Amino acid sequence: MIEQIIILENIDPVVFFGTNNANVQLIKTLFAKLRIVARGNVIKVSGSAQEIPLFEEKIRELEKFCSERNTLSEEDIVDIIKGKSPNVVKQENLIVFGLNGKPISARTPNQQAFVDAFGQNDLVFGVGPAGSGKTYTAIALAVKAFKNKEVKKIILSRPAVEAGEKLGFLPGDMKDKIDPYLQPLYDALEDMIPPAKLKDYIENKAIQIAPLAFMRGRTLSDAVIILDEAQNTSVQQIKMFLTRLGMNAKMIVTGDMTQIDLPPTQQSGLKHALHVLKGVKGIGYIEFDKADIVRHKLVQRIVDAYEKEDVRNKKETLEKKGFEH
Repeated sequence: MIEQIIILENIDPVVFFGTNNANVQLIKTLFAKLRIVARGNVIKVSGSAQEIPLFEEKIRELEKFCSERNTLSEEDIVDIIKGKSPNVVKQENLIVFGLNGKPISARTPNQQAFVDAFGQNDLVFGVGPAGSGKTYTAIALAVKAFKNKEVKKIILSRPAVEAGEKLGFLPGDMKDKIDPYLQPLYDALEDMIPPAKLKDYIENKAIQIAPLAFMRGRTLSDAVIILDEAQNTSVQQIKMFLTRLGMNAKMIVTGDMTQIDLPPTQQSGLKHALHVLKGVKGIGYIEFDKADIVRHKLVQRIVDAYEKEDVRNKKETLEKKGFEH
């Protein structure tokens, strides 16, 4: 009789062990000759020297399956322990599995081009309208690289445009003041990583979410680094961000040129960067359009309406100038 400790590192125990420990009870049934105790992310098993190596092998297979798919059903457990391939429907253009095994895929040709550009370049720009999936796809790519151990960290950033007077009136400490600007990044991560595991990653700084100003002076290596809402950076800010790129790191920069919230006298750093870096080797550029909008169907109509209004305003301005001259 021997005893062994198995530590599960890459999963959320709640998902792995199942509701009311149902998965643990099933595993105990399938390995009836072993004594199995599960607590937290630790499994303690005791039994014969012949059975324990097979048990550990199967637990590692279950761990890998659960880590990749964020789900583990009783059917999956039975199939894996009995040496069968789980009955999994292949997903076209799959990026990563979200909560409860929900597949997160590239849903439009431009989103797939974005995925391909990330694979081929160390810096990728994704520019397009609200709802076109820029940020969500970027974070899915980062989570995939992190889960596959291609990088050690995910670093997400946004400019806090109103980082002056208005921000000061918000209640709480600096984190409380900044978090509202970063909430969309948290929302996407919460779709892809189980809550307990996400909390653990953030506490251990494996996933870092911070305003752009916090990037100054850092060299970001072994990471996927994402700058969201980059249209609201200054020229100096985006240059500072882009030059943080370290070894074994990739950057994704996303933005929407129709939602620039900077003062009229200030040039968008994203617009300037795209002009300066045009044609530089190793940089990918994907432009999303209205056809990529994957939110509520009204979003596309809203974007259309605002574009038409912009065209009317520009036409009226030109006509007025022509009349004045």
